[in-house]
Amino acid sequence: MSTLELKQQLHQFINEGDEKFIKMFYEMAKAYSVQIKKDRMIAESESDIKAGKIHSQTQVQKMIESWKE
Repeated sequence: MSTLELKQQLHQFINEGDEKFIKMFYEMAKAYSVQIKKDRMIAESESDIKAGKIHSQTQVQKMIESWKE
């Protein structure tokens, strides 16, 4: 099934779904979206670590203190 066909089928499920189905589908889609964002952040962090873009605890504390000024 193509992506377009899947989207059309999903729209049909949503249009025909009862309240319980809609809420469950929404929570599942939201959880998936949040996980994708977390996965991207982890990948970016790993890239930063490999590139040496890291700060010591002391450096971080100094940065935070400078925000308060």
